[in-house]
Amino acid sequence: MALEIKFTFDNALARRVGQDGLTDAEFDKRAGEAAVSAFRSRVETGEVGFPELPEEKPMADAVLEFASEMRPAIDDVLLVGIGGSALGAYALDVAIRGPHPVQQAASRNKGKFVRLVVLDNVDPGLIAAALSQLNPKRTAVCVVAKSGSTAETLSAFLIAREWLTKALGMKARSRIIAVTDAKKGDLLAVAKEEKYPLFFVPENVGGRYSVLTPVGLVPAALIGVDIRQLLRGAADANDICWQKKPERNPALAAALVHWALDRRHRKNINVVFAYSSYLWGMAFWYRQLWAESLGKRVDRNGAEVHTGQTPVAALGVTDQHSQLQLYMEGPSDKIITFWEVARHRTELRIPKDFSRYEAFGYLGGKTMAALFQAERIATEAALTEAGRPNCRWTLPRVDEYNLGAFLQMLEFQTAFAGELYGVNAFDQPGVELGKKMTYGLMGREGYEEFAKKLKQ
Repeated sequence: MALEIKFTFDNALARRVGQDGLTDAEFDKRAGEAAVSAFRSRVETGEVGFPELPEEKPMADAVLEFASEMRPAIDDVLLVGIGGSALGAYALDVAIRGPHPVQQAASRNKGKFVRLVVLDNVDPGLIAAALSQLNPKRTAVCVVAKSGSTAETLSAFLIAREWLTKALGMKARSRIIAVTDAKKGDLLAVAKEEKYPLFFVPENVGGRYSVLTPVGLVPAALIGVDIRQLLRGAADANDICWQKKPERNPALAAALVHWALDRRHRKNINVVFAYSSYLWGMAFWYRQLWAESLGKRVDRNGAEVHTGQTPVAALGVTDQHSQLQLYMEGPSDKIITFWEVARHRTELRIPKDFSRYEAFGYLGGKTMAALFQAERIATEAALTEAGRPNCRWTLPRVDEYNLGAFLQMLEFQTAFAGELYGVNAFDQPGVELGKKMTYGLMGREGYEEFAKKLKQ
């Protein structure tokens, strides 16, 4: 299967949008080549591991074998995680089976629909409502925390474990799957003590890059997603993403466009306009990937830079009626990135009823896909005419193969952008202080000083 995903950025160029667009000189191909080389060295030394995930066939085999044994016994998967431990699986679920609640079984498993329910917040109302809707005797709980100590995840896990144990007793242990670090962490210790089914996150793969590890693949396989095709698509994307010429490497071209517009034209807001409800979950996954990777106080040399674009998720055409006015006439501080799907999963023709009325007549006989495409084309054209830079990713269709490739391309794009900005795209020091303060407020031993700071 040939990879057909494309990135187009003509509408981000000065000859299309005027002074806010990129000149040929600002689209710095040599900087792009350097970014590819720098990132490759990080992968070759083992510092970063996500590009190697598509080749981890033993891991995929183990996940598939486990899922095939578990699936007949369950109707629901309760995923307990937060951030990168939940967003990837949610994105896969929405992309392959549709947005909640209008979902269908994955194409390969039409006779068996296993629902994914995500607990990614500690709002007690959410947790209580979720558990009230599930049958514990037909539910698997998948708890995901690479560190093994995430307060939000472990607290929700303890509640879910108690709920499951009341219904199943000791048998609950076989229904709790833990995904965590292979060498350290309290979740690892508990999983071994309780003899839970256990899967590991590679040490050199951070949470927001972990969708193609068991973090995303275990829940995906349990709900019927074809993870082999996901990994095949990602592997084919790798071949493209290591190219040093941006005309052959859409991930590199995208990184260059976003970086140059930010640095040269102060476009410090990155709006993803997903023209597919099936990609809506992925927009939230990408929002974390871009924000947490590039939002840094210091660069790799320790100089204060306070860099990074702010990512915003928008849904086409819904948000044409809620956000587009700002993008058209508000501050010129944004790059709009459209996500387009060339071929939709189904087709609907608009009836010719009430054709004597002007507002109805011109629609009759047209397709919803044609209207959807016209909305996107018109929005792009209007933004371009208003001098607002925009670009576009085009997927031929939303299936496992193209989804795996797109996920991998966006991760490469982010890694390349990190090299262009000169920051570490694989750490997140800015969130650690909040975690430590939470530990202090909740009475965790060793974090008393952080609680004292909050009381001053």
